Amino acid sequence: MILVIATLFLAVVSCNGGDGDSEAKDFVSELKLDMNSSTLKQEVTVKAYIDGDTTHFYVPESFLAGGVLKARYLAINTPESTGKIEEWGKTASNFTKEKLQSATSIIIESDDNKWNLDSTGERYLVWVWYRSSESSEYRNLNVEILQNGLAIASNSANNRYGDTCMAAINQAKSSSLHVYSKDKDPNFPYGEATELTLKELRCNVKDYEGSKVAFEGVVVKNNSNTAYVEEYDAESGLYFGMTVYYGYALNGTGLQILSVGNRVRIVGTVQYYETGDSYQVSGLEYSPMRPKDPNNIQKISEGHSPAYVPTEASDLVSGKVELTVGEEKRTYDYAELALYTSREMRDLKVKSIYVTDNEESSSNGAMTLICEVDGVEISVRTIVLRDANGAIVTPDYFEDTTIDVKGLVDRFDGKYQIKVFSLEDINVR
Repeated sequence: MILVIATLFLAVVSCNGGDGDSEAKDFVSELKLDMNSSTLKQEVTVKAYIDGDTTHFYVPESFLAGGVLKARYLAINTPESTGKIEEWGKTASNFTKEKLQSATSIIIESDDNKWNLDSTGERYLVWVWYRSSESSEYRNLNVEILQNGLAIASNSANNRYGDTCMAAINQAKSSSLHVYSKDKDPNFPYGEATELTLKELRCNVKDYEGSKVAFEGVVVKNNSNTAYVEEYDAESGLYFGMTVYYGYALNGTGLQILSVGNRVRIVGTVQYYETGDSYQVSGLEYSPMRPKDPNNIQKISEGHSPAYVPTEASDLVSGKVELTVGEEKRTYDYAELALYTSREMRDLKVKSIYVTDNEESSSNGAMTLICEVDGVEISVRTIVLRDANGAIVTPDYFEDTTIDVKGLVDRFDGKYQIKVFSLEDINVR
């Protein structure tokens, strides 16, 4: 008799999923895109994946001047992956990207009969619908993100799909999915450092002075125990860079990780370098016994190249950039944000040359070329350059010439300049 009761009990538990909950519902499939409703709709393609709840879409010029719409997804707020990086932020961002990459068609929809901007005044609040084949129905990505527990509510009940949004959120909570779970995010390191992007670090560098931080980027130069790392930010369309001083603390695999062309995860402390009037990251560590330790520097991939963004001298001398950082609009010097990123400049006419003359300095023989282009003066600073025979290159090599250069944005004595690390990076005409 006891055996029969036990068997019946197990059967009931099995039918109910083991915890009394009914089988999970796919609320997304129950929600239909009504092309005849009063809301506004536009088919789009992806320009840039920003994070879990923000995407930049290409739209017709007739729809929006410039042909790019910055979309902020209605009803959801995914963890951050573009500033200070939070748990589940990259996971949510990857989820959104994977869904849209597989789409054969994407449609954005307004919540009412007009296109509405968010609080920044730059992003449009939209519903994002996609389908994976011509024969399939459109799925609402906003609700799908909520249903998978990759976002928290953001005014979710007060919109045209509010009931469905709340049902999806409640199911994700009851199922303890992702942000509602106690599980660890497999895409989050859980180290001692503050996880952030290079854009966040560059835009708020004073706030992080003395702090241990972690960020990703591509090593574009390595010179004098210093690696130069840059990273592209899809939201702003800009590159951001940082100097990483490793001194003599690394050897073997640690040094190999910082090879030019590697995409790396840097972990170190932000410090102000008074001599160079700039901030740098130092205090790097690498333990070969614990290669996956989140406090180690790590190689992510290899085979990358410096961007060498074509740049006008006038931008470095007097250009301004307006950025939205968080919810705040700020204006920066273009050169300040471009520090330590790789740049290409052309048609620079060499007007005069200064040579470092100090036999006790490692810079003895380095040059500063004072150049002019389109009426703007810009300095090109070199390390000690040597020709194919190993001889030090002297000023007469550049006198009365026009040059094209590839180098990094640097700062000296309060002025921005281009720093060049090899003779091959200067084309003399």
